[in-house]
Amino acid sequence: MSVNKRDIVIEGPVNFTAIKLTEPQEYAAGMGAVKVALQHATKEMGLAKSIATLSKLNQKEGIDCPGCAWPDPKHRSSLGEFCENGVKAVAEEATNAKVDIPFFEKYTVEEISRWTDFKIGKSGRITHPMILKPGSKHYEPISWETAFEKIGQELTNLDNPHQALFYTSGRSSNEAAFLYGLFIRMFGTNNMPDCSNMCHESSGVALGETLGIGKGSVTLEDFEYAEVVMVLGQNPGTNHPRMLSALQKCKSNGGKIISVNPLKEAGLVNFKNPQEFKGVLLGGATITDVYHQVKINQDVAFLKLITKRLLRIEQETGNVFDKEFISKNTNGYEAYVTQLSSYNEEDLLALTGLTDAEVNKTVNILAARKKIIICWAMGLTQHKNGVENIKECVNLLLLKGSIGIKGGGTCPVRGHSNVQGDRTVGITHHVSEKLNKAYKKVFHFNPPIQEGLDVVKAIKAMHNGHAKVFIALGGNFLSAASDTLYTGQALQNCNLTVSISTKLNRTHVVPGKTAIILPTLGRTELDNDRFVTVENSMGRVHRSKGRIQPASNHLMSEPEIIANIAYATLKDKYAVNWQELGKDYHLIRKKISEVFTDFNNYTERSKKAGFDLPNHSRTGDFSKLPQGKIPFSICDLPQHHLEKDEFLLMTIRSHDQYNTTIYGMDDRYRGVYNERRVVFMNLKDVETFGFKKMDVVNIVSNYDGVERVAKNFLIIPYNIPQGNLAAYFPEANVLIPNNQYADKSFTPISKSIKVKLTAV
Repeated sequence: MSVNKRDIVIEGPVNFTAIKLTEPQEYAAGMGAVKVALQHATKEMGLAKSIATLSKLNQKEGIDCPGCAWPDPKHRSSLGEFCENGVKAVAEEATNAKVDIPFFEKYTVEEISRWTDFKIGKSGRITHPMILKPGSKHYEPISWETAFEKIGQELTNLDNPHQALFYTSGRSSNEAAFLYGLFIRMFGTNNMPDCSNMCHESSGVALGETLGIGKGSVTLEDFEYAEVVMVLGQNPGTNHPRMLSALQKCKSNGGKIISVNPLKEAGLVNFKNPQEFKGVLLGGATITDVYHQVKINQDVAFLKLITKRLLRIEQETGNVFDKEFISKNTNGYEAYVTQLSSYNEEDLLALTGLTDAEVNKTVNILAARKKIIICWAMGLTQHKNGVENIKECVNLLLLKGSIGIKGGGTCPVRGHSNVQGDRTVGITHHVSEKLNKAYKKVFHFNPPIQEGLDVVKAIKAMHNGHAKVFIALGGNFLSAASDTLYTGQALQNCNLTVSISTKLNRTHVVPGKTAIILPTLGRTELDNDRFVTVENSMGRVHRSKGRIQPASNHLMSEPEIIANIAYATLKDKYAVNWQELGKDYHLIRKKISEVFTDFNNYTERSKKAGFDLPNHSRTGDFSKLPQGKIPFSICDLPQHHLEKDEFLLMTIRSHDQYNTTIYGMDDRYRGVYNERRVVFMNLKDVETFGFKKMDVVNIVSNYDGVERVAKNFLIIPYNIPQGNLAAYFPEANVLIPNNQYADKSFTPISKSIKVKLTAV
């Protein structure tokens, strides 16, 4: 365990918590999910608050779920338009537990740092602005005015604006994100690392370089018309449970579901819809028609094998590929086919770990169908070749003419509820000439033209002392980032760390020399009759309005906090009335519509179901792409070069967590209860390497001569390909090197870490 002058423990404890194992479940949801959801809600909020909150969750003009970004259907269920993990997310935010002034008087940051992430998170809502002064071990209260003055002074005293970093979590609203981005650019930097850098940045780069827009092309309604939905590197049963309803609807309309994932996940096998008689009392609905347990990060090999076989059928029959679409809308087809022919099918098959018969089932399904949706999540993006993984998916859709049609297209399934909206309204470290011109026209200043820092580069800048101030709009940066010890040391090097937060998390107790916590309203809470807006995973913008009493009378909304920081820093330097903007969200939306023309009549259009942002890949208009065509991509196979005693490990979530928020200690779909320090391993590998079930091991990675160790993990034999391992994050994040990331996107390699196991 690494410590600093305050004797802070960066990783947290590595002890066990009385594990219990059962057989993995063969279905997701059902009445068990309803029971667990209600237990979480009533335990955290009480019965009355639970009813008041959940009745408005994901309803039109109601509360947008603070969990995932899966879109809401046009017709909302009167029984409740939410899932188990959505209820957990709401319960976590609306909890009655409090982290108040007596709490911080009782516990030092040193003591809290020795708690598990679960215990820290369950401490409750932060009720007052707090400061941790240099050398102090206790947070103490600070007035809002003094906090803003301190932050503004620290920022203005920097040698240059690029010594400050401004992180954004995907749970902030469009209004808060826009105001944040405006302030940061007026301050003079593009240092805007955000959570997208760690998850779907690879998607944005790949889609931007091929289709010209870094978003998916499908809507929720497209699932009703799809003939095939391919789900790659994603576990919707845990991470986006409401997606199962869309897959079920596709199946009921005659569509086929093809799942590709190293682990056999319950939600992709069978879905017991709790809103249907069949889901409550009978056997539920089979989701997947063909399930491929492709080895970790061999998705390109799998897709190339499929397309080689489709190409052979095309050459024999001439009716598999959409030649008209390819001729009209693409370029590079011949080069793509030439590269494809250089691969040997037997070699590709061996890399995937599949059988001929399994692959041919998918080939036969795809050969006869055109309306194909490909969905993916971090199982494709968090690899060194993450961008190429996505590009190979696009290649397959281009061959079939499945882009820009009803029932077909790309579907990156985003995480946090407004991670896509943050980007849309300006949170990006990249420089956009078009956006800068709009800022200059509307606000009459010259935005910075120096490329900003993403998450990976921001951590490095803090670690080497080039960055002095770190401000986070939401999130749990330390637990989300790779290379935990390195990141923790980086944060502690800062002169000031600031967290705009609802609840206590590990980042708060691995602080800079001075640390300030600014407690903010949650998505569920009343905000003086104001509402905010968000953008879902498929590009629809709509309202969210809190309904319950705030956890404390000392909270402030995110837009107000940002406006006050901006004024304390910039004063009257620019003709911006920060205080007015912070209070009047309609005025913020008016400014958004002036900078981004797609948001005209913003406030009015956000009512009820909201509005869809333009998307040329959805409508099939590729005229503005270079040469007016989509390029086929030449993608290489990944190279891992594993030694005989090395495995490829991917980090995963348990069913009782969402991103870094841990709701409970159970992963009931996988049959693991009351423990998180486990490593899933193929039974043959367990036996071959001389281990036994429940043996305790250390997981060790070694990159560039630097050894990283995740201590004390229990071996769980599991249905996972040989040579592959899986372990939960953030516990396993300590293994991910800070200098290993996806080409072009700089997304950490969280899903393909070379490791060894050593007995304890």
